[in-house]
Amino acid sequence: MLRYFLALILLSLPATAQDDAIADLSTLPGWEMHVTSYDFETLVARTRDAVGANGLAVVTQAGPTGAAARRGIEIPGNRVIGAFNNDFAVRLLRLSTEAMIHAPIRLYVTENADGTATLSYIAPSSILAPYAAASDVASELDDVFAAIAQDAIAR
Repeated sequence: MLRYFLALILLSLPATAQDDAIADLSTLPGWEMHVTSYDFETLVARTRDAVGANGLAVVTQAGPTGAAARRGIEIPGNRVIGAFNNDFAVRLLRLSTEAMIHAPIRLYVTENADGTATLSYIAPSSILAPYAAASDVASELDDVFAAIAQDAIAR
């Protein structure tokens, strides 16, 4: 009976230990990463401003940090900012209805362990690579997102 009880306890434990640490970003193919000396909130604000200054609009914004804090969990700042505009949407739809699933294209602001923040995004040409008809729009969006990043991280 004791063996049965011990086996039941062992089976009820998680298969792997959970680690509360948040993994750092690593460079992946197609990703553009810009480590800055700005703090998280400043970089979020600068990124939002840069989106507008480069002809796009912030159309979505989400992050788990606030909700986690309300649950008593502290995690580094983390915000996804979706940026696009109607001109690009209409042009993309005319070329590939399927490609529109990737709009808005996202910028990702993360807080680093030292209190600075990083701005990252996947190059639009990487995201839209499966849609050959959209390559010209993707290339144009690459330039827009590079300009957004440069404006956001500029000193």
